[in-house]
Amino acid sequence: MTKIGIMGNGIAGLTAAIALAKKGFEVTLIGKGIKKTNSYLAQAGIAFPILEGDSVRSHVLDTIRAGRYLNDEEVVWNVISKSSEAYDFLLSLGLSFEGNEIEGGHSFPRVFTIKNETGKHITKLLYLRAKELGVQFIEGYASSMAIENRKCYGVFVNGEFLRFDATILATGGYTALFKYTAGSSLNLGVLIGDAIMKGALASNLEFVQFHPTGFIGRNGVKLVSEAVRGAGAKLVNEDGERFVNELEPRDVVARAIYNQMQKGKRVYLDATKIEDFKERFPQIYAFLANEGINPKREPIPVTPIAHYSIGGLKVDLYYRTTVKNLYAIGETADNGFHGANRLASNSLLECIVSGLEVARTIMRDNPKGGSVEVRDTSQELGDVESVKEILWNYAGIVRNEDGLRKGLKELEDITADGRIKLLARGILECALARRESRGVHYREDYPLTKKEFERFSLFNGRCML
Repeated sequence: MTKIGIMGNGIAGLTAAIALAKKGFEVTLIGKGIKKTNSYLAQAGIAFPILEGDSVRSHVLDTIRAGRYLNDEEVVWNVISKSSEAYDFLLSLGLSFEGNEIEGGHSFPRVFTIKNETGKHITKLLYLRAKELGVQFIEGYASSMAIENRKCYGVFVNGEFLRFDATILATGGYTALFKYTAGSSLNLGVLIGDAIMKGALASNLEFVQFHPTGFIGRNGVKLVSEAVRGAGAKLVNEDGERFVNELEPRDVVARAIYNQMQKGKRVYLDATKIEDFKERFPQIYAFLANEGINPKREPIPVTPIAHYSIGGLKVDLYYRTTVKNLYAIGETADNGFHGANRLASNSLLECIVSGLEVARTIMRDNPKGGSVEVRDTSQELGDVESVKEILWNYAGIVRNEDGLRKGLKELEDITADGRIKLLARGILECALARRESRGVHYREDYPLTKKEFERFSLFNGRCML
């Protein structure tokens, strides 16, 4: 029987596991508990263009507009046209959505939610179904990829080689490489860097989305969902002045907040007019209460934080990487769906669609692993905190040539896992090479979007743009 190994137990990995198990494959999923995934933490919902008055075309146009026309149009149509399949898949598992909202960049209220804890409910349900289908779960982390001559043979877990005919990376992105993020602390991109080091091609690493309304408190960094703004909350500075349309795409709103902060102004999200805040956003209400904030009576202090890595391992329309028998899905992958700026709530849609699609791809490919001598190339993480400081300081919301060059120089002197340093260098180098501003990549020394840069950046140890 063909053996499939899936690294990562978020929504993308679990969906792939279910789809592959149904097709008769022997599936092993390796992860460290579903509660540690970004999927579980996802608040708002999933964008489905399935209601009367909406259309696939309208959703496609919103996605491309938000992505600043860097999207691969074929991929956008391919993913969004599978929305009804993804929706039906979730309903077939017994999921029931409670409502739908409008979020920044959308022209229609197509974001389906469950108490603004959508990710938690979906992840739990997928996990139970995967267990029912006999998917084998291994608690732990894959420490390195078993890749020789650009063919993948499996992974190493705690020094042990696990051989697979096909390997799927669904480990999320690399936002934990930035100092402030509300996502999983595990998302350091180690296996992305490992795969690049062993011959895989990455793309668009410079595009990292900063969520406009992060909250940094005594209990850590949290996220105040886009849906709160969709429900009517307003962004104001310390003088009570509203300075941006809250429902613009995230890159616009994040930069507007950043500019206020550069002027020395504190920024707040005023949700006092949302009467049923506690019922609509229980998770957010709970962590704010723990911080001593009552959103019904006082505005919420917010700041942009690293939220989503748009770039990743380059994959084709069917989620194949450039390494044979290695596939990537969800936030780990980049096929041009999001372009230069992810449209809100498109991420979970991509997780479901990519999980279902990669199962069909593997069925067609019929991969065979074979036998070869491989070795574990895992390393100590080392001084990752310094890497986070460098990326936050020089590859954040606003960038410039001097800062990016300084970041590259400082990175050389850091003692950290070479795979993390390689990935961080890719982010900095590709941000330096893209001499324009587009979506989440903003260069204050090149503030205009340029037609000549309407193409993907590629990284294989050096940036090609």
